[in-house]
Amino acid sequence: MTGDLRPLAVFDLDNTLAATSHRQRFLERRPKDWDAFFAAAPDDPPLDEGVALCREAAEECEVVYLTGRPERCRRDTLAWLAAQGLPEGPVHMRRHRDFRPARVTKLEVLRRLGAGREVRMLVDDDVLVCDAARAAGFRVVRAHWATPSEVLGEAQEREGRT
Repeated sequence: MTGDLRPLAVFDLDNTLAATSHRQRFLERRPKDWDAFFAAAPDDPPLDEGVALCREAAEECEVVYLTGRPERCRRDTLAWLAAQGLPEGPVHMRRHRDFRPARVTKLEVLRRLGAGREVRMLVDDDVLVCDAARAAGFRVVRAHWATPSEVLGEAQEREGRT
């Protein structure tokens, strides 16, 4: 909503709001099939704990989505959020050809958001993202409700793909 001055609640998508385990098989092959991995995202089941927290946060905060998904996934991502009945809000996605680690790209966006508004919380499953945000002074809620994925963690940290 334009002119909204409420604090921000910033939510990750993969393994925070959306369960990705059904599509991680595409990252277990060599070479990794990134196109298939992202093409399967519209079929992600919602993670009840994350969805409930997001809806609860929306009562007091403006919800912002911060994902490592590439910009080319925007249409599918917006459709998925709407299909889950999640609050509307800006969606920050990885720019084309930006393969920096998620802990770097997400912290950059968080700092930009926090420059003009209170960031009430960041909700993310990635330990390195959470640690970096916490060290920068942000309140972090670690999304521990999804099964951790080594292959997704590698994609986030070493390959800068999600």
